[in-house]
Amino acid sequence: MNPKEFCLRLKLQKGLGYASIKKVIDQLGYYEEKINFDLINELELSSDLRNKIFDAMTDVRFEKCIERILLQCEVITIFDPIYPDKLKETFDPPIVLFARGDLELLKKKITVIVGSRTPTQYSRKVLQELVPNLIKQDFVIASGLAKGVDGIAHEETLKNNGETIAVVGNGLNHFYPRQNMELQKEIIKHGLLLSEYLPDTPPLPFRFPERNRILAGLSENVIVTEAKKKSGSLITANLALEANRNIFAVPGPLTSPLSEGPNYLIAAGAMPIVNSEFENLL
Repeated sequence: MNPKEFCLRLKLQKGLGYASIKKVIDQLGYYEEKINFDLINELELSSDLRNKIFDAMTDVRFEKCIERILLQCEVITIFDPIYPDKLKETFDPPIVLFARGDLELLKKKITVIVGSRTPTQYSRKVLQELVPNLIKQDFVIASGLAKGVDGIAHEETLKNNGETIAVVGNGLNHFYPRQNMELQKEIIKHGLLLSEYLPDTPPLPFRFPERNRILAGLSENVIVTEAKKKSGSLITANLALEANRNIFAVPGPLTSPLSEGPNYLIAAGAMPIVNSEFENLL
């Protein structure tokens, strides 16, 4: 079978988690030819894991599931040329990405913007000035489609005729949060919606930190505006730092709890954004 079907079958197989699937993929070495039983038998796998893979490859029930998935969205596997090299080079790259929208955005320069789900007007004012200048420099703006800063980043990008990528922590058939339903639809029309989860997967809290590593991996730059020191935004920034990405932070007043995150990053070596022109990136 082809690598795309193989990856989807592994994804659908119960009892096969990310670590097990990655063990198989790493040994295949991003194989681009047909995958068969003889090839799997050559891999150094436990008998239990090998049997689960064989079950996945032969389960006739998966045929209709895969057909349905391919009708609902684009499927990008780590074997595909369109799969971003920057993401592939990270520690735990997703094996499969599900997408709706313009896949060509994955080939462009990406700046990720993250911040608090409950920002003040300061973040909106900063992004209203910052986003148009990032667009002028041909950056695609990516974020996580959450409430607050994420949503503002996507909205300001679309408002200024820019290109945006939303990476979500649920399947593409869900709208989360519900208040961003129309925004999600607009991103599908004018940008790109991405997830590593099967389309019907519901949103659950542990999936959002997992989503953050994809944002970090896609990025060339990460910008953090208002955020607490212990937050998903700081997780994204730290993951991006580990991947040798550029980290920028919007400084804020010492009296605001939402300044803790960006001010901490600046103290740790992140570049402060001192003007909306964002000349640091040039």
